[in-house]
Parts: sequence; C-alpha cells; structure tokens
Amino acid sequence: MSSPDVVSLIARAESLLQRLESLVPSPHHSPVIAPDWQASVAFRYRKRSTAAWASGWLEPVRHVARIGYDDLQEVDTQKARFARNLAQFVARRPANNVLLSGARGTGKSSLVKAALQAHAADGLRLIEVDKADMIDLPDLIDLVSHRPERFIVFCDDLSFDEGEPGYKALKSILDGTVSASGDNVLIVATSNRRHLLPEYHSDNKSYTRSDDGELHPGEVVEEKISLSERFGLWISFYPFSQDEYLAIVAQWLSHFGLDAGAIEAARPEALVWAIERGSRSGRVAYQFARDHAGRLQGDAS
Repeated sequence: MSSPDVVSLIARAESLLQRLESLVPSPHHSPVIAPDWQASVAFRYRKRSTAAWASGWLEPVRHVARIGYDDLQEVDTQKARFARNLAQFVARRPANNVLLSGARGTGKSSLVKAALQAHAADGLRLIEVDKADMIDLPDLIDLVSHRPERFIVFCDDLSFDEGEPGYKALKSILDGTVSASGDNVLIVATSNRRHLLPEYHSDNKSYTRSDDGELHPGEVVEEKISLSERFGLWISFYPFSQDEYLAIVAQWLSHFGLDAGAIEAARPEALVWAIERGSRSGRVAYQFARDHAGRLQGDAS
C-alpha cells in the first residue's frame, strides 16, 4: 500500500473514531445530556439504549398545557394543600415530596400543570419522567442539582409491579440516602393505587394480632406501604357526586364561552354523556364540554 493510501486510511479511521466518541457517553460526564434551559419551562426525559450503553436527554416541551388553579373545581381541599406545600418549595422553605392518589380523572395531573403555570415566572420548572426510566433518577438529580431553578420531577400514573428496578431507585431518593434529591428538587407522583404496588387478598394473611388485640402488618404489607410512606405529603382524590360533576361541566362550558342559559340547558345532555362513559370524573366533564361547545359553535357558523 502506498504512503498516500495509508495516510488516507488513517484519516478515515480517525474521523470514524471521532463520530463514535460523540455517540458514546464519556465516563467523566453525566449520562443525561443537559438541554437548553431557556427553551421551555417543562421537559420530558427521553432515553436511547443499546446493548452496550444508554444515554438520556431532556426534551423541551414546546407547547405547555395552560391550566390555572381556578380551572380546577370541586377539589378545593386538595388544591389548597398542594399549593401551600409548593409555595414553600418555590420560596426555598422546607417542603415535602407529594403523592397524589385516588380516583381517575379527578384532577391529579391537572393540579401539577396548574402549579407549573402559577410559579413558572418564579423559576419553577417541570421534568416529566416515565415509570420505566425512574431508575435514572439519581442521574437526573445530579444534572439539576447546581441549577438556580426549582424543579418538580413528575411521574404521572405511577405504579410498580413486583421487582421493577425503578421502585428501589425512587425509594432510595425519597429515603434520604447519599443520592437523595437536592434542595431544588421536589418529587411529585400521581397514582390510582394507594401504595403504588398491586394489593392482593392474600396479603391480609400476613397480618398478626398481639395479645392486646392490636393488628400488625407482615413483611409483605410493610413493603407495599413503605414506598408511599416516604412521600411526606399524601393527598387523596375521590369520585365526584352528580352535583360536583355538573359544577365542573358548568365551569368548563363557561371557559368555552357559553352563557348561563346555555349551561343550564346542557345539564341533561351532560348527565347522559357521563352515563355512557360510565364515569362522572373531571376528565369526562371536560371532554363533554369540548364536544358540546364545539357543536354549538359549528351550528352558529
């Protein structure tokens, strides 16, 4: 092989190595790639994995849902407790990690979105993490630990099956270990399960009764309770009554521009809509309001 061919081959090999190095995370840097923090107030954690390595990055949310505290009806107690705790966090005072649990469609996720809108101007930011990626929580927290902003790390509809790796990672972060979250991170999760793990009738067999009649849960139950107990603030949501459902419908119809007369006329149809969906949740009320307002606007055009 001639000398020019060797030089060309070496140049091509060096070019290939440079491209490979750009793809493989350096052991001296965080495996999570920092975003442009000015691009948004909300970010989603994304991850790419191969057999040899994995890397993650924060993807800016270009169109953040606009919802305010006032848009959430019939959850005043829950809203007040959550807003007070979050205001403490934003003001750099002690605050608790939060578990929002209970009936589906009652405003748990919407409450978090409203909180972001209320405090984004004060430096609050949101990072949404899927349950499957909770194992990377320590890396995410390391990434933001020196940032001046305040961060909600949010996992929506969180629940674990037995033995999932993200369970132990979250438990360690909440428990105040060496890798615990910094002062500028608040963990917020929503779940339809009280204890984030499946509960079975057989679990009751592990309870024991002492001589004085006091019940003591066994190891199986203790393990299932232990994760939820690590959230300092536990806020429960309950199914709405018919009157509460109709009040939420009225609020959303008003939001879409309907007057009092049109809102009153929509009540029977709203009840039929709820029966057909088998639920009187806030989500169903919002979906009815969108459908009804859209049809009225179409008829008027």
